[in-house]
Amino acid sequence: MRRLLLWMAGNGWLRDRIPRLWFARRAVRRFMPGENAESALAAGVRFQIEGLGTLFTTLGENLTRIEEADEVASHYRTLLDQIRDRRLDGEISVKLTQLGFDLDAKRTFQHASALAAQAAETGRTFWIDMEGSAYTELTINFYERLKAAHPNTGICLQAYLKRTAADLQRLLPLKPEIRLVKGAYAEPAAIAYQSRHDIDANYLALCVAMLEAVRAGGAVRIGLGTHDVRLIEQVAEHAAALGLPKTTFEVQMLYGIRMDQQRRLAREGYLVRDLIAYGEAWYPWYMRRLAERPANVLFALRQIVG
Repeated sequence: MRRLLLWMAGNGWLRDRIPRLWFARRAVRRFMPGENAESALAAGVRFQIEGLGTLFTTLGENLTRIEEADEVASHYRTLLDQIRDRRLDGEISVKLTQLGFDLDAKRTFQHASALAAQAAETGRTFWIDMEGSAYTELTINFYERLKAAHPNTGICLQAYLKRTAADLQRLLPLKPEIRLVKGAYAEPAAIAYQSRHDIDANYLALCVAMLEAVRAGGAVRIGLGTHDVRLIEQVAEHAAALGLPKTTFEVQMLYGIRMDQQRRLAREGYLVRDLIAYGEAWYPWYMRRLAERPANVLFALRQIVG
């Protein structure tokens, strides 16, 4: 099921046609409050009342015209203004390819630098999302450069990649902000763990490495980008064993997934941030979300018939 969903995510013919179908648009409502920024911001206001922070991302990647990157950057600047005006505990996460990385790396850096500087004005983090393995080294290099100029910059790392343990050690001296996810792209066994057991084991090992760095006096902001509550609780157990509170890390789950657990964890004193994605280019993102946890397919079907 996971392989099929990932294949569907990368299929251009399906990407052009499925979003036009009414039942597909209905199903995606589970994972998105709407396709525009206003819907996302309104959801963020509701979550803040419940003690949840937010992380916003507008969907889209691999642009074909650099002017599109300028439009994306302008959109995020406006979004940061709206987050400030509504006094939201909100941050943004951006794919580099959204900012034209494939077309003009220098211009992409200028956009990212401006957004990071604007986020810093209100004490917020500017997050760089991670993409497929072809971009891993390029993204980490970009992050290192941007982090040197803007300390409020965070990066997403993927636990299913075998290189991530080394990448983490490389980044720890930078006082990084790291959002750790399991990984949602189709990657070969040569570079990525394939079984859930191996991915979970590496995820936990990476978290323990970050916790140990914190205990040793390092400055690491840890974001757990997973819906695996048992894994989150294991990280909390390791933190406690090291004499660290559970507020040493932040739980970062997606909108619409395990909302009952997000609220429960917040009530129990965990730091919880809900990632709200929105936009018209939702198809590949949505299919990868289903592939991350195929049980979500059943929920999606219920959305269609419900």
